[in-house]
Amino acid sequence: MASDPTQPTRPNESQADAAKGDFSHAWRALRHRNFRLFFGGQTISLVGTWMTRIATAWLVYRLTKSALLLGTVSFAGQIPTFLLAPFAGVLIDRADRRQVLVWTQTLSMIQSLLLAWLTLSHRINIAEILVLSSFQGVINAVDMPARQSFMVQMVAPQRAGSPGAPNQDRSDLSNAIAINSSMVNVARLVGPSLAGMVIAVSSEGWCFLVDGISYIAVIVSLLMMHLNVAALRRATTSMFEQMREGWDYVSAFTPIRTILTLFALISLMGMPYMVLMPVFAGNVLHGGPHTLGFLMGAAGAGALISAFSLVLRRSVRGLTKMIPIAAMVFGGGLVLFGFSRWLWLSLILMLFTGWGMLQGLTASNTIIQTLVPEDKRGRVMSYYTAAFMGMAPFGSLLAGSLAHWIGAPRTVMFTGSCCIAGGMWFWTRLPAIRREMRPIYEQLGIIPPLAQPIEEPAAN
Repeated sequence: MASDPTQPTRPNESQADAAKGDFSHAWRALRHRNFRLFFGGQTISLVGTWMTRIATAWLVYRLTKSALLLGTVSFAGQIPTFLLAPFAGVLIDRADRRQVLVWTQTLSMIQSLLLAWLTLSHRINIAEILVLSSFQGVINAVDMPARQSFMVQMVAPQRAGSPGAPNQDRSDLSNAIAINSSMVNVARLVGPSLAGMVIAVSSEGWCFLVDGISYIAVIVSLLMMHLNVAALRRATTSMFEQMREGWDYVSAFTPIRTILTLFALISLMGMPYMVLMPVFAGNVLHGGPHTLGFLMGAAGAGALISAFSLVLRRSVRGLTKMIPIAAMVFGGGLVLFGFSRWLWLSLILMLFTGWGMLQGLTASNTIIQTLVPEDKRGRVMSYYTAAFMGMAPFGSLLAGSLAHWIGAPRTVMFTGSCCIAGGMWFWTRLPAIRREMRPIYEQLGIIPPLAQPIEEPAAN
């Protein structure tokens, strides 16, 4: 049974583990059967997802040789998340999250198989890529917040007959988020490299086909889970009222508001560097699809190092200060990457860029999921998704336009500088953030309560 989150972490076990160098705590979320199923299914599926991302970017670049169209396709695939995520959050708080995920994964499989058929039959064109990318964006608007909200059900199931919130072991939840990030970045390391090799010897269509088939693994894993889910409560307010309630919570609570503000800036200015990678691989470094695979693989390796460091953490304590540090490392890596004209140096800089991106992403996710109450989880994670994916389309369009006018190297130098500035701003907000987080961390037993001062007897 999971431990009571209102009680402090068991110090004797932690001290014993530390004394004997036991790292079994790093994989503690895998003791939950449902999370093990999710881990296995997603690991297979995500390799295919990263193959499709690289194949799509290279296909657009091969057909058009245009940085502007690279940004446009990315915009089309991400703008639905910005528009639909808040509605999706209300749906997720009302619905069975597993059933939502089964539907989103099935629709994603259909999208990838359509891409494969059109590409392998040599019928693909930019208009069809734009339509199918937009369709995937609609799916992602629901899938991403649903997947994040579902995490707590996999690692901390409800007690039988309990109508309340899940009996969470928050350390297991934070560990599950870190393991999930490791899984994503193992796939990010393997997928682009496989995609580069497949494209070099055949066609982008085979990458799409592999991705479509890989969704079967995650759908089966979801259907095999044994979940003890409380009966869904019928909503007594309208969707718009619930959306406003979620927005009021996010905008009034300083820690989440500040994290999402920085996250939106990073997504707008920093994350779209990936849409320019074909330009760097082809024009700046004078390579081909294998070069693109190496660059994305190097970023994935840096992210994987970051993920493993987070897996080894025993607590969320100390994660808040990692958010601005990660933003500045990420931005610094991009600025220096813009100067590089050598593949070996670019690969090293991609390691730092990948580390900073994943460290900030996972630290933000972990802190938000630790702080948010269960009845608002879907809505809050939808705003997290909007900040992560919703701002990225504008960033992709901006990056593509800037690269068209001033070149890809100068573009990433400028956007990286903005990320550094955002990290410095967040650092100045840390005292206010910690003041509001402390009562919640004390209630959850993450940190001990402050000792109350002893009042002096009044002098007569």
